[in-house]
Amino acid sequence: MYIIAHSKEKPYSCEICGKAFSLKNSLNRHLTHIKVKPYSCEICGKAFSLEKSLNLHYLTHTKEKPHSCAVCGKAFSVKTYLNLHYLTHTNEKPHSCEVCGKAFSQKNNLNLHYLSHTKDKPHSCEVCGKTYSRKNLLNLHYLIVLKRNFTLVRNMVKHIRERVS
Repeated sequence: MYIIAHSKEKPYSCEICGKAFSLKNSLNRHLTHIKVKPYSCEICGKAFSLEKSLNLHYLTHTKEKPHSCAVCGKAFSVKTYLNLHYLTHTNEKPHSCEVCGKAFSQKNNLNLHYLSHTKDKPHSCEVCGKTYSRKNLLNLHYLIVLKRNFTLVRNMVKHIRERVS
């Protein structure tokens, strides 16, 4: 089994997407197309396709963070997250943008960055129509507008109270 896992041979493939795997166990874990989620959280009801994912999810409810950074003490529920965090202390940025050269410590941040180079902006504000390439930027826009409007309303109420007094 070890030899097959480290060779380029991938005899097991997904019938839906064609993705190939060297181990049958890996194919069985590949459930991205099959929406079977037999493992449910007893606390919130969220369902998972893998028992391992459910066990990691339980840590969100217990707030347990058994893995802590030896440099700054920040704690993480999953060791993988701690290992990614260590990159912030080394300033190692192994993933760089092929368009502009900007470097990132994590590949997912590079992938999000690539959206800034496209004209595709699928997330739009329902109030003003301003568009964004990423959902989190739209949410930030909403927070800024909400805070600005809250400040305006608060100032207006204060002004009215002063005029009435």
